[in-house]
Amino acid sequence: MPFAAALSAHPSAPDAVGEVVGRITEQLDGRPDLLVAFITGHFVPHAESIAAAIQTLLDPACFIGSSAVAVLEGAQGIEDAPGLAVWAAQLTGAVTPFHLQTIPNEGGYRIEGLPVGPAADAATMLLIPDPFSFPAAEFLAELRGTHPGMATVGGLASAARQAGGNRLIIGGRVVRHGAVGVLLDHPLATVVSQGCRPIGQPWTVTRSEGNVIFELAGRPALERLLEMIDTLTPEDRALAGQGLHCGIVADERKLDYVRGDFLIRGVLGADRKAGAVAVGERVPIGATVQFQVRDASTAGEDLRALLTAGPQGAAGALVFTCNGRGTFMFGTPNHDAEIIDDLLAVPSAGMFCAGEIGPVAGANALHGFTASVALFTG
Repeated sequence: MPFAAALSAHPSAPDAVGEVVGRITEQLDGRPDLLVAFITGHFVPHAESIAAAIQTLLDPACFIGSSAVAVLEGAQGIEDAPGLAVWAAQLTGAVTPFHLQTIPNEGGYRIEGLPVGPAADAATMLLIPDPFSFPAAEFLAELRGTHPGMATVGGLASAARQAGGNRLIIGGRVVRHGAVGVLLDHPLATVVSQGCRPIGQPWTVTRSEGNVIFELAGRPALERLLEMIDTLTPEDRALAGQGLHCGIVADERKLDYVRGDFLIRGVLGADRKAGAVAVGERVPIGATVQFQVRDASTAGEDLRALLTAGPQGAAGALVFTCNGRGTFMFGTPNHDAEIIDDLLAVPSAGMFCAGEIGPVAGANALHGFTASVALFTG
């Protein structure tokens, strides 16, 4: 099998490494072309020794990794406890690792470290940034212009609450800043489950400024929103009260909108005097939006539906799910892991992120409360 995954919950770093290395060796015949490791906060003080030992013992051609608040492998997730998850693959095509750094520049910054030459034409990028030292959203926006055909999937390191607390792994060494990743020529598909359900009807934005919507279909946006909420069932009205979201249609060429057609952003607030609604994304005039709600049932249904309808023939999967999902949303750390393992039944591993990266309607974006899954063929 060209893919392998392993998980250890042993509190001793050497024992955890021994356990996952043994399992990967049993599953994989030969040297991995790509190895990705995820460690919980318990192992952050031992990140250097863990990375060096895995590099020496498994000798992967390309090795990246990250610290995370929780990790998963197969049908099991580990939160608030020691956990080391490792995923390995033998791939066709080029695999090019990189470490991106943000360098202060006159009046701003520049990003260094992205490979150039033939590698820059890769079909897919795996990307794991540190949220405190790397402008992930801005970088993805720049990539949309410089590399429009490149799908990007990954997630933000999540083990720390302040700068310098996360650990990123690149080639067996550990860094504390920037972003690590891989450019891949190997066939890869993505599933991005934002876990929301539309309510009401879609409207065209007829007046907006930045992320503030003033008019929907020629009427004050807040009036439209409040009238729509009045038509909801008591259950949906309660969900809207817990947290309302705005779905922005990603491809305006479509006439009907289904799962995966919306970029989901939170509703940040409203101005009664102006009749305006603020959302967490710039919304241009002419865009189509539809308000959304999210709950545990909807999030699980959405993930199942997208995986079932998505690309078939996956042989391995990397999973980047939100740290607000897991026990916080579902009451168990295994929810997304169990669904993915049940439907795909392939070697899978991943981490709970402080922001998830994946394409919606072909446009790469940074998400929240999302499960972003990279599906590898054999």
